Amino acid sequence: MKPPMDPIAAATHADPYPYYAQLVANQPLYHDSALGAWVASSADAVTAVLTSDLCGIRPVGEPVPAAISESSAAEIFRHLVRMTDGDGHGPLKEAVSAALASVGRDQVVRQSNTSARILLAGQGQRLELDRSQDFIFGLPVHVLGSLLGIPQDRLQQTALWMSDFVHCLAPASSPEQIKQGNVAASHLRDMFRGLLVDQPNQPDDSLLGVLVRETQRVGYEAVDLLIANSIGFLWQGYEATAGLIGNTLLTLATHTEVRDDVAADPSLLTHVIQEVLRYDAPIQNTRRFINCDGILAGQKMKTGDAILVVLAAANRDPAANPNPERFDMFRRDRQIFSFGAGVHACPGDALATAIARTGIEELLATGATLMQSHENVTYRPSANARIPLLSSVTGSSLQ
Repeated sequence: MKPPMDPIAAATHADPYPYYAQLVANQPLYHDSALGAWVASSADAVTAVLTSDLCGIRPVGEPVPAAISESSAAEIFRHLVRMTDGDGHGPLKEAVSAALASVGRDQVVRQSNTSARILLAGQGQRLELDRSQDFIFGLPVHVLGSLLGIPQDRLQQTALWMSDFVHCLAPASSPEQIKQGNVAASHLRDMFRGLLVDQPNQPDDSLLGVLVRETQRVGYEAVDLLIANSIGFLWQGYEATAGLIGNTLLTLATHTEVRDDVAADPSLLTHVIQEVLRYDAPIQNTRRFINCDGILAGQKMKTGDAILVVLAAANRDPAANPNPERFDMFRRDRQIFSFGAGVHACPGDALATAIARTGIEELLATGATLMQSHENVTYRPSANARIPLLSSVTGSSLQ
């Protein structure tokens, strides 16, 4: 098998991990002239970049990607706390984090059970290929959408809009994808404006109600900001949770001993998911940008430099996780970089893992049959997300 061409192609390569191991061992932080960016791969280098004051989440002078500027998608992007830095970021991140933390695990599990059963209804003992993708991408939208107060009869359409919106934000998006994404962004904004303006009295304990209250507490009341970050909840969970579900199912299908252990003791699925986050991360890389000249991890950086931060390589750094190539659901002192670190660390880790676990439990209860070998697995095209396109085969029950 040929190694990936570069760290971006690695995200959807059949087996990028030997390549990542070489980066960690020999090039933990280097400048890739072909990519026109620095690449950080080791645990130390990744931590240094994610926690450095020299780095911002967007390039200097380009708060919104040029390809979507002056569009409906841009109006969402520019208000997202996850895509902004500066004085306002801290209070808004606090508000967003508090809103997510307000959702109790039991509530997430109940809603995930309900949503999974709706998505799986009528599938019987077999989940076919086209519907398997509907399930892994639809579940996080249905769960988070329900928690936000989106009516049940609009959730399926919301998932379709999110698909178009996410594609439009990809670095390699086509003009047609950008066009479709902007249409979707307009629909999403209109829907949330209706929830916030036409139905302003959201339940105090709903995710949207808490977000409204928490943003007001830190001094922000702009409707556009609330709309954008409500959509941001859906965006943040869309690919990451889909990838976590898909990669966990693939692990269960290809690691017989793990599948047998979970069949004997379903509570072990929690440990499996935590190790999947390290072993086969759903989000393989992210980016940071140098906002002023300085020294970072021993390298001289210039304003405007881009850094590709390979989270999946850091997860496999033996300095952070000994014997990283071994799947060990009981791994001690596990270090996971998949949700980032520093001021832009993702606050939705507990929510994503709860949705993934509950969804997988419901899926396994159907007796779904999925491929047993990773040899022919393909991945959804992406520059940073690792989401397997699972196919169904006869006679390979995961139970």
